[in-house]
Amino acid sequence: MTFDTTKELDTIRKNLGQVSFEEQRVLVTGGAGFLGSWICDTLLASGARVTCVDNFASGRKENIRHLMDHERFRFIEHDISTPLPVETRLDYVFHMASRASPFEFEHYPIQILKANTTGILVALGIAKKHGAKLLYTSTSEVYGNPDIVPTPETYHGNVNPIGPRGCYDEAKRCGEAYVMAYRKQHKLDTRIARIFNTYGPRIRLDGIYGRVIPRFIGQALNGEPVTVFGNGSQTRSFTYVTDQIEGLLRLASLDAARGQVINIGNVNEITVLALAKKVIEITGSSSTISFYPLPEDDPLRRRPDVTRAKQVLGWEPKVPLESGLLRTIEWIRSCG
Repeated sequence: MTFDTTKELDTIRKNLGQVSFEEQRVLVTGGAGFLGSWICDTLLASGARVTCVDNFASGRKENIRHLMDHERFRFIEHDISTPLPVETRLDYVFHMASRASPFEFEHYPIQILKANTTGILVALGIAKKHGAKLLYTSTSEVYGNPDIVPTPETYHGNVNPIGPRGCYDEAKRCGEAYVMAYRKQHKLDTRIARIFNTYGPRIRLDGIYGRVIPRFIGQALNGEPVTVFGNGSQTRSFTYVTDQIEGLLRLASLDAARGQVINIGNVNEITVLALAKKVIEITGSSSTISFYPLPEDDPLRRRPDVTRAKQVLGWEPKVPLESGLLRTIEWIRSCG
């Protein structure tokens, strides 16, 4: 069964309103990834010309297969942490290339570091050459285990640089520093998004150590024990993919967002244990819950302050968690 994404794309376009990328030329690194492929889809629907760059380290060919014959879509298989000559004029560069699953922090720390250091330098160089706007997709992980919740963009973080998550947390922090340096020294038009937990169709199914929502859904659908780390009292705030993509595109395009660093996330906080119970209930599963030791440096709370997003972008999340979970469950079922 093929999952129909028309509903999601229509929702994004409706919510974007007058925001348009008509005839804009956009380079998307990591464009075959979960969020990157949705960005490519939405940009093409908005009339943009899209060049997608991905080496399929974590992106999937299935995410962009339907775009390959599109007249305004071009794909380049390439590792963005190595130089990439781009001669075609560009209006935007979206740097979205990075592994982001906790499982990958252990197995691919060097690649994660490169994507967000040498990779962002390559992307910045391309943007500088073409005088293009650059959007860098950073992460709420730059805050580490925050002392302030809801967490505003002014919070500087509580991060362990040598811990198991350091390759991702510190690489993203370094990437942000590079972006700001290019903005200051070269007057580049840059925008930084700090993305909080996002879910929805196309999110990768990474097994026990992967992202929590697809893990819980996969386990529940298979009647397996749902694995909760610690006692499940740690919290997360989940943003459905349509809300996330709308926020990113508003950040990339609006003049008021130039030079801004903005949280894009949902303000509704839920414990991991409550999420596990909700998934079991929605799927009608007979799964039980199993508890495992809490991983080192696992953040205890995640909840964004989105005041800046509301004021600058006119954005706030709209999709309730249960509605988003139902669509994600439908997609995972369609994957077989």
